[in-house]
This record gives sequence, structure tokens and C-alpha cells, in this order.
Amino acid sequence: MTIQESTTFIIVGLTKQGRKFRPSDWAERLCGVMSAFGAERKMKYSPYVGPGDYNGEKAVFVDGRLGEIEPMAYRFMLNFAQDNDLQIIDGVCSLEDKKSAS
Repeated sequence: MTIQESTTFIIVGLTKQGRKFRPSDWAERLCGVMSAFGAERKMKYSPYVGPGDYNGEKAVFVDGRLGEIEPMAYRFMLNFAQDNDLQIIDGVCSLEDKKSAS
């Protein structure tokens, strides 16, 4: 079985027609689906999915390694963007780049 490399992508909170996606906290809610309780008994975002901003718009950054570790979760994120007609930016930035830009 060959494991294909997954692509890092960003889900931008704008539809393909340029309308702002609602509700305003959609990125945090979507990332919350991928959250878990850490050792310090606090919710933590997945190390592979995180909310942020992309060109001034709410966004969710998805690390391509998620596709290798948990393919169903990776497809869920992609399907969410496609089902809601959201803009997807392929291979632009990893979560590490996002964190260092903050």
C-alpha cells in the first residue's frame, strides 16, 4: 500500500463568490471539533488544525500530516470547505508558519 503525501491547505472564511462565511466564530468551532483535553485538563486544538487569519479573513490552517495520521479527519475538513463553497488555498502555509507569523 502506497501512502500519498497529503497537502497542507487553508480554509478561508469567504465563499467562492467572496461572501463572508457565518457565524463569525466558525473557525474556532470547526477547530473545536478536532480538539482534545490535554494533560493539564484544558481543551487544546489539534497540532494539525488551527484557527487564524489569512489576508484579514478568518481561516483554518490544516497541516497535510493530518491526512497521513487520520485520513477521515482530513477529508472531513476538506469536505466542510467544499460543502460550504469556501475558498481553499492549497499548500501555502503550515501551522508552524502561522504560529511564527502571530
